[in-house]
Amino acid sequence: MAEARVIPLHGADREAARRRRAADRAPGPVPVPEPPASDATPSEEHAEEHAADPMGADPMGADESGAEQAGWERRLAGLLAFARRRIQGDYEVDEFGFDPDLTDNVLMPPLRPLYEKWFRVETIGMHNVPGEGGALIVANHSGTLPLDATMTAFAVRADHPKRRHLRMLGADLVFKTPVLGALARKSGQTLACNPDAERLLRSGELVGVWPEGFKGIGKPFKDRYKLQRFGRGGFVSAALNTGVPIIPCSIVGAEEIYPKIGDIKALARLFGFPYFPVTPFFPFLGPLGAIPLPSKWYIEFGEPIRTDVYGEHAADDPMLVFNLTDQVRETIQQTLYRLLTQRRNVFLG
Repeated sequence: MAEARVIPLHGADREAARRRRAADRAPGPVPVPEPPASDATPSEEHAEEHAADPMGADPMGADESGAEQAGWERRLAGLLAFARRRIQGDYEVDEFGFDPDLTDNVLMPPLRPLYEKWFRVETIGMHNVPGEGGALIVANHSGTLPLDATMTAFAVRADHPKRRHLRMLGADLVFKTPVLGALARKSGQTLACNPDAERLLRSGELVGVWPEGFKGIGKPFKDRYKLQRFGRGGFVSAALNTGVPIIPCSIVGAEEIYPKIGDIKALARLFGFPYFPVTPFFPFLGPLGAIPLPSKWYIEFGEPIRTDVYGEHAADDPMLVFNLTDQVRETIQQTLYRLLTQRRNVFLG
């Protein structure tokens, strides 16, 4: 089956469409200029517009009364176009298993209400994230479940001017878990090891790492916003070997979504988990206890730390690796303290 041609819907086309909708509602005839000639069908034009803005932003120029209907039409056209591409096999998957078409159209959209309405995430310093080329985002980890990583990836895709994908590095447990492991691969995640990280960085990808690992995400509530050890600095070695900048990222709000007040070690061993958390609501309220609390979030991207100034074999210098690791950790910790002093209320911001 031949591939469908898709022609972008430009600003003039959108303006003409808006005027046609206004003419349909008006009691008398209104002159409407003919749109530029196009080989594409209306559904193809909608599909291309959706592909250009996969996160579902409202089109410029749509009047308020028809915006909701236009939004539904656009989403429906996008879903139909997505289904057609899947049936025809007209999509790409990279060597790591990343499927950007599935990620943008199926995995990302359900996160928008959580990001915008539940956690009301505000991003700071997004201009520090480069628009192209490799870079390593290093963030604090917390919250009992790794929603902070998911929200950071959504922030970069939704709020960055270039709508970049964040290729996250995950622990072995993620990829060993049925269903979750496959979805993680398809959403662009890969194993947290230097060879994979360096391959992604050299290919110009934006990579995210949470060096605290389970020590950070599973720490008790009393230790909130106190950074745990950053490992042996493997992420710094990966950045030095590839010459990409390191971007410290500080996340406030995730600590309060599941306040961990206990750990049932016997159940953790039974299920093969690093911990089995007890919160004020879980497991006592069952599935209801798994609903995260609606804390107010801030995600701040700090100034990039250059690594291309240290030479070719800089990663072999353990003192340099240690000093850079400590610099990144201290930058994140101090930023967390500053954000906390500016926050008026855990749930109101």
